[in-house]
Amino acid sequence: MVRLLGIDPGLRFTGWGIIDVDGNRLCHVADGVIATDGDAAVPDRLRRLHDALLDLVRVHAPAEAAVEETYVNRNGASTLKLGYARGVALLVPALAGIGVSEYGAMAVKRAVVGTGAASKDQVEMMVRRLLPGATIRRADASDALAVAICHAHHRASALRVMAGTRMA
Repeated sequence: MVRLLGIDPGLRFTGWGIIDVDGNRLCHVADGVIATDGDAAVPDRLRRLHDALLDLVRVHAPAEAAVEETYVNRNGASTLKLGYARGVALLVPALAGIGVSEYGAMAVKRAVVGTGAASKDQVEMMVRRLLPGATIRRADASDALAVAICHAHHRASALRVMAGTRMA
């Protein structure tokens, strides 16, 4: 069994989700959102994000982590701030010696729903089906769990390839 941490980074809200994977079986462990004060200075918000992610890593001891890649939008300042949060989300597990993988939003949607054009509601519905008992109070937590599920699927395929197992 392996424990995975999924992170959906954001400067205002960063979603996180932890699952255990045993073969094909996925088990929900925990999920939530790290919120920062929108009126606080960016360095203070990044420190809050860092400290909260570090606590998650210490408490739940994931073996691997996965982070959603940044999408580029028209507002350069927003994209840059999202990049700051993403940098923290990549750095915290890396400093703890945890391998970190990255997945684009379309890859996550394909892995969870079956199509890269899935809506947020469709992703959340499938996350709830794949992980009975998940609390999911905000879409950010659902997205983070979806990132963890995506990593679980990609990880399983990579392990089969490395083992030389033929897939039907």
